[in-house]
Amino acid sequence: MLEAVGASSLDALISEIVPADIRAKGPLGLPAALSEFEYHRELAQLAARNRVFRTYIGLGYHDTITPAAIARNVFENPGWYTPYTPYQAEIAQGRLESLLNFQTMVSELTGMEVANASLLDEATAAAEALSLMLRLQRRADAPTCIISHRVFPHVRDVIESRAEPLGIKLRFEDVSKAEFTPDVFGVYVQTPDDRGEVMDLTELAARAHAAGALMAVGTDLLALTIMTPPGEAGADVVVGNAQRFGVPLGYGGPHAAFFATRQSFLRQAPGRVIGVSVDAHGRRAYRMALQTREQHIRREKATSNICTAQALLANMAAMYAVYHGPNGLRDIGSRVHDQATRLAAALGTLGFKQTNASYFDTVRIGADEALTTRIKNAAEKMEINFRYVDGGVQVSLNETVSERDLADVLSVFAEAGGKSGALSAPGTGKSALPGGLRRASAFLAHPVFNKHHSETEMMRYIRSLERKDIGLDVAMIPLGSCTMKLNAAAEMMPVSWPQFSRLHPFAPVEQAAGYQAIFRELEASLAEITGFAGVSLQPNSGAQGEYAGLLVIRAYHQSRGDHKRNVVLIPQSAHGTNPASASLAGMVIVIVACDDRGNIDVDDLRKKAEGFRENLSCLMVTYPSTHGVFEDRIREICQIVHDFGGQVYMDGANMNAQVGLTSPAAIGADVCHLNLHKTFAIPHGGGGPGMGPIGVASHLAPFLPGHSVVPTGGPKAIGAISAAPWGSSSILLISYGYIRMLGAQGVAEATKAAMLNANYLKARLEPHYPVLYAGRNGRVAHELIFDMRPFKQRTGIDEADVAKRLMDYGFHAPTVSFPVAGTLMVEPTESEPLEELDRFCDAMIAIRQEIQAVVDGRADAKDNPLKHAPHTAEDVTASDWPHAYSREQAAYPVASLRARKFWPPVSRIDNPYGDRNLMCICPPVEEYA
Repeated sequence: MLEAVGASSLDALISEIVPADIRAKGPLGLPAALSEFEYHRELAQLAARNRVFRTYIGLGYHDTITPAAIARNVFENPGWYTPYTPYQAEIAQGRLESLLNFQTMVSELTGMEVANASLLDEATAAAEALSLMLRLQRRADAPTCIISHRVFPHVRDVIESRAEPLGIKLRFEDVSKAEFTPDVFGVYVQTPDDRGEVMDLTELAARAHAAGALMAVGTDLLALTIMTPPGEAGADVVVGNAQRFGVPLGYGGPHAAFFATRQSFLRQAPGRVIGVSVDAHGRRAYRMALQTREQHIRREKATSNICTAQALLANMAAMYAVYHGPNGLRDIGSRVHDQATRLAAALGTLGFKQTNASYFDTVRIGADEALTTRIKNAAEKMEINFRYVDGGVQVSLNETVSERDLADVLSVFAEAGGKSGALSAPGTGKSALPGGLRRASAFLAHPVFNKHHSETEMMRYIRSLERKDIGLDVAMIPLGSCTMKLNAAAEMMPVSWPQFSRLHPFAPVEQAAGYQAIFRELEASLAEITGFAGVSLQPNSGAQGEYAGLLVIRAYHQSRGDHKRNVVLIPQSAHGTNPASASLAGMVIVIVACDDRGNIDVDDLRKKAEGFRENLSCLMVTYPSTHGVFEDRIREICQIVHDFGGQVYMDGANMNAQVGLTSPAAIGADVCHLNLHKTFAIPHGGGGPGMGPIGVASHLAPFLPGHSVVPTGGPKAIGAISAAPWGSSSILLISYGYIRMLGAQGVAEATKAAMLNANYLKARLEPHYPVLYAGRNGRVAHELIFDMRPFKQRTGIDEADVAKRLMDYGFHAPTVSFPVAGTLMVEPTESEPLEELDRFCDAMIAIRQEIQAVVDGRADAKDNPLKHAPHTAEDVTASDWPHAYSREQAAYPVASLRARKFWPPVSRIDNPYGDRNLMCICPPVEEYA
């Protein structure tokens, strides 16, 4: 490889790529690397420090049972956790079908017309609901939203964080008495609420609508199996957490939030929506609908900064509904409710007062301080957690509760009260839901929810979908800017260990001593890697990390009295979530030009920094650049911003070219986020989970995000960014394992290998495709851009045609038309062996020869393998073959495919048809007849 790239050694190559003035002076100060066996042995000791009590705290998080068929075949299966976001729909049909099932499940349980394919967590979804209502109903210069005083505390945290920069006034009050003044654009209510009480929403919705306002509702999917759906009561938006549908607690995540709304609001809804379309031959095909709402396209006009969703977890929740079906879900919901009502009745015989008028799974007992202490002491002796708040003790039950568990709960209260009592028989509880709150409507009648209830059927259904997708288990995924690297099994396995997976995020912190030790060590390692003083693990996506970093900068300026500093400079080449996040943070966006080599135009930067010197907040810069180049003048760029009073936010999307060789601190940045689902090996999961911790310099550390339920952050902490204090805690184990098993030398070697691989692809493919940008000495960093525009001008063949044709060769396409339209951006990562790199190069060279055949007139400009790609097995075995090229060229353009062939399940999908005929739930039942 070194011979191919023309370098004498790996270190010599790196010296030609990374500017000398930012190179690290020595190795990172990380713990010594461990073997996989040693790591698991050490981690088991940490896991043992977590104490998994039977926890009935609730607040949107509940212990659950993950069916073994789903745990093994989805959660622990690289065929489901290693694919990328389904932008290339033809090779993502399995995940897309499952996500459509998720949307259908959410839509029908909530009683709403449409749902999206998940959000990050319930609190984020609630904040997005406010933003949606504001866009639809903007009122006056100081818009107001009424928020129920019974909203979950972590939901309140995130709503407050989101509202303040956008100038939204919040009124927390009893919504049953709320006055809808002319400035009110919406109301947000939780049911079941933070006390577990449920309310009839009909009258509130009517009052809101009469005043011209909208109503959003936070709710519980399991409760909706027996409760009247909010959509039937008049809700405009319904959100919540799908966690209790078979997704482990994981000390806070990752979990798929849901967001459902009216069909007429769909084009304003945040996140991704899966739709039904047709392929070139009229076959049903699934795709991401309304893709122009994706943030990398809309930039500062984006409606949110959502980029990562929680696709893997949404798929688990969808499979949970498929496996149990409507009857099974209703049975689980009815059993939980029956246990709650029987517990309440038994507690009543002991003299305890149950204070919830109507409830689903939560019994609330009024208790003074002395009684609360006795209950807590008795519960802790039996390793049971309740919620103790506001003069009451709350018990939120879940599907894992057995009759023995229920008896133990009762015995805790009996000991505290000095009496004995007994439970009535299962199924004898009197409903705590008045008639108007009991669900009468059917749900999930579609065949997919009614035919896979044995493990045999379920396993085969899951595997049938898996075989329709390309993940890293099938082939290299050469996506630029996405770092699709190995998600090592040794890193992944501990996520399933019960000591990590069954902890409630609001359990007493002393019960999570193992997690806390891991967090401290991971924070220290990430601080060492970035060169920063402080780290917050809370943001649960890269875009949320961007947002958190900007709010920290904003808080820092305000603490110094610089309230006018609201201008953010963003280069033309930046990832689209940068301006989207800046908009959410209430900042004014000023674009900085790039030169013809793709670098930041330093003169333009200086001019704009000086022009906005009184208002300059920060610069957002990606390094290496989005064009895959280490810019030599990066320290000068950062210094210019500092000279005019600004801070430097570094987007960590390309950290895979920095770790162990340089750092954000070395270039002069003040804050950065880290995509743990890129550089630090958390899998992409078909579009999520992700994690986006931020590192900050010492002067920004006091402002790191806080949390009201479990205190975190600095002494001047900004509000919570995520629902859980440490974000998606369970998958932090993956990045922790990545660093512990590689150590200082290993993480640096990974960085070097990634850059060698990228330059090897450049050496092999540059004779066939123009490389758009390169740094000094003609080198690229860890990724590179191939320019397809000359081919389109000569032949009509464009980057999309090449992307689709690569599917016939068994590859996922590179990144298409980002950051430059008409290009393909390739990032091989360090994980790919030479054989796979060569296989990709051979495919690209063969495609170039197919393009040349069109140039030479040997192939028709419209009837050629690229224009009709991808080719399915059904296409090439059909009796009719209408093309001038052969079936063999369509299916087996290189000999190696005869031994290793992935068949795309559908032909090229008709995107405009899908947007014109938007269908975002499972097709009607009659279509299956």
